[in-house]
Amino acid sequence: MEIKNFAICYNPEISHSVEVKEKLAALLADKNINAGILNIDDLKGGFDFVFVIGGDGTILKTARFYAKFQTPVFGINLGRLGFLSQSSKEDIEKSVDEILKGKFIVQDRIMLESGDYTALNDFVVKGCDMGRTSRFSLKINDKYVCDYLADGVIVSTPTGSTAYGLSAGGPVLTPSLKAFVIVPICPHTLTARPIVVPDCEKITVCTDVKNKYVLSADGQEFYEFDSEINIVKSRYSAKLALLEGAEFYSVLTDKLHWAMPPAYIK
Repeated sequence: MEIKNFAICYNPEISHSVEVKEKLAALLADKNINAGILNIDDLKGGFDFVFVIGGDGTILKTARFYAKFQTPVFGINLGRLGFLSQSSKEDIEKSVDEILKGKFIVQDRIMLESGDYTALNDFVVKGCDMGRTSRFSLKINDKYVCDYLADGVIVSTPTGSTAYGLSAGGPVLTPSLKAFVIVPICPHTLTARPIVVPDCEKITVCTDVKNKYVLSADGQEFYEFDSEINIVKSRYSAKLALLEGAEFYSVLTDKLHWAMPPAYIK
């Protein structure tokens, strides 16, 4: 792909982000590239490739925004886990060189949609009264599936399967799968297990109309509702730029210490 216009998106609230932003801008300037500088709270279109400096939350917000422009985003991790990032601040120079040489791929990641909201990781439904469990009914394609007495329900993409859904006991899905995961949070029955469904299904979570509930998108956007919400595959997909040779299963080992004995975990 031909890249003419670069942007650098950073989160000024994250430690060292300004320093890394300036270093990245200088590296690009040395190669005669004048990149646009964007604050995470003031994103705009018109770019062919976006470097994102921050943690997974910063990358999620940026990827959602640029999905409608089909613009690839490349994460430089300054957070704790950095599961969505491809580079550390120490490896910026090497990463920039590879990207400018075209040694990267752009991977489509399916997203979720509910009304005006989209999510790259997950939608989470919880009762506004956090001190008590709630009853949820699950429908798929308008057909009743089951009831949950639980703290909440997570509807996750494959990208989000390594996030909240994993912590709640859900499976890990490879990013290329066209599927969603439905995971009850702390269900009050041992038979309530996660469900994996095709991404063409419409998922409906029904609630008790006597109470208020909140839907969160990637843990960043929230709105209250009652009765029910519908969740479907978004018409947009996020574009994540990955360096050549990046491999999902090695990321599980490197980031999550997947199946490693405790003695090997530092």
